[in-house]
Amino acid sequence: MPQLQDPNFRRAVLLMVHHDEGSSFGLVLNRPADLLVADLFSGLQFEWRGDGSQKVSWGGPVELNSGWMLFGDTLAVAEHTEEVTPVVPGLNFAGSLEVFRSVAQAPPQQLRFFLGYSGWGPGQLEFEIAQGAWLSAPATPDTVFIASPDAMWDSVVRGLGIDPSTLVSTSGIH
Repeated sequence: MPQLQDPNFRRAVLLMVHHDEGSSFGLVLNRPADLLVADLFSGLQFEWRGDGSQKVSWGGPVELNSGWMLFGDTLAVAEHTEEVTPVVPGLNFAGSLEVFRSVAQAPPQQLRFFLGYSGWGPGQLEFEIAQGAWLSAPATPDTVFIASPDAMWDSVVRGLGIDPSTLVSTSGIH
């Protein structure tokens, strides 16, 4: 929403991966970083066998040296099932080096890597939502894997039936 003053989240589309009363963890979906996945994996000393032009995304301002991955249901990581978290049908999350190593050998088509994450302490996100700082939309694999980062925010807001030009800076629930 316009009243969220933090420049890290201006027009950000964020996927909430985990939320409970103690903390919240999410990834910004529409901020490509200036780093190729191949270079990231080279730095990890893994051979990347995927698209050489695929970019890493910026997941948020917390722990920028941490890596995360979102992928569809086509990834064969049977030996790592305890390290994979389903987010919604068709969308999974992982952050372990073992899963990264497996993925580097045979990357699926639906795959995104992130550096850093977005996090909130107890009650912080609920407070921001109560102040009207965030809109909530259903998570979909199409938003994560198909939508262009430049058009994602507008597309998600319009998908809620809202014309983005009608959003105004005000507190309270929208």
